[in-house]
Amino acid sequence: MHAVRAVKTPSMLRLAAASLAGTAIEFYDFFVYGTAAALVLGPLFFPTFSPMAGTLAAFGTFGAGFVARPLGSVLFGHIGDRRGRRPVLVASLLLTGASTVAVGCVPTYDTIGVAAPVLLLVLRFLQGLGLGGEWGGAVLLTTEHAPAERRGLWSSFPQVGPSLGFLLANGVMLVLSATLSDARFAQWGWRVPFWVAGALAVAGLWLRASLAESPRFLEIDVHARVPLVDVVRHHWRLVLLTAGALSVGYAVFYSVTTWSLAYATERLGVSRTVMLGCIMAAVVVKGAFTPVAALLGDRYGRRPLCLVGCAATALWMFPMVALLSTGAPLPMFLGFLGALLAFVTMFAVIGAYLPELYEPRVRCTGAAVGYNLGGVLGGALTPLVATALAEHGGRVPWGVGAYLTGVALLSLGCFALLPETRPVGVVAEAAAG
Repeated sequence: MHAVRAVKTPSMLRLAAASLAGTAIEFYDFFVYGTAAALVLGPLFFPTFSPMAGTLAAFGTFGAGFVARPLGSVLFGHIGDRRGRRPVLVASLLLTGASTVAVGCVPTYDTIGVAAPVLLLVLRFLQGLGLGGEWGGAVLLTTEHAPAERRGLWSSFPQVGPSLGFLLANGVMLVLSATLSDARFAQWGWRVPFWVAGALAVAGLWLRASLAESPRFLEIDVHARVPLVDVVRHHWRLVLLTAGALSVGYAVFYSVTTWSLAYATERLGVSRTVMLGCIMAAVVVKGAFTPVAALLGDRYGRRPLCLVGCAATALWMFPMVALLSTGAPLPMFLGFLGALLAFVTMFAVIGAYLPELYEPRVRCTGAAVGYNLGGVLGGALTPLVATALAEHGGRVPWGVGAYLTGVALLSLGCFALLPETRPVGVVAEAAAG
């Protein structure tokens, strides 16, 4: 046992880069489905539905991935708390990559009938199962290696991964959308980003092959026999509060990146290329701001950043939908940018905040379950609810703004009930500085 614990501490930059690359690849897999659902999956897999019902059905399969994520966090969290954080990274990447490539191979409804949407649903579920394990493994491996005074900064690297994954997924979609006719894009072009996931998964596995196990895990003397039981018995309130607190982040992100894409192209007549360009530009700024917000979290605390982000979100949702309704590129970009900056003010520090809330022996399960339950509340429901609300509204979807504002206020209340976790010595050092 002592020989195992003598593993050489890896370079934090190398470790953070490998975690970032892995989360980018896995979120690429997850996001490419959301973009395809907004653009083409409805008519291809639900052609007997009306256009609106087809979009809702496609978003329903999109939501299945979020429902699977808490189950994935339980499965992979058990492995992470019992066997180590590192095995989780390999297994989750394999599962997500394989199921994503398979989505690109599923025949459409015209070819195999009702089996097509059923296969789509199953594969989306498997995607979510894999992603449910990815976040906990990647964040914990980085966080538990990082020095306390810079834990927020280093743990923000995996949090940049979703931005890179989104940009990569939508960049591929943007190129295909701009260079192919609508007929060719619907025929085979939409499949290409799913096939690209195979090559990315191989690259990710290579990057992660030499990572060292977390030192905090190696220091645990007695592992939880069934981590989920311990979490439910001793930390159920914490799990529910973190799920409610994080739901606004998912709601905002997927209202910008998935719902608005479908709404603007279908209802406002904005081209796919323009919408993808506006969204991607806002995500670039959001990604660049992530480590800045994380540094602020190291200096001023995790909870204050989360409270500020929630409050800013609540204030910005009505302006965002008003700017979106213009259909003009610059106002839409500004609306998306304000929403994503508010979002990342919270989520930049979550990589440090959630693990610090749990004891090491159940940390992988507890943090991941709370994180992914927030995805069900905010991510799975938002495209469905927003699409239904916008259908019964006027040109400006005020109902969507009201819904998102309500979610932000719910999350604000949950964060207010959570404690601060920044190490006391770091607080004193920051105050002295």
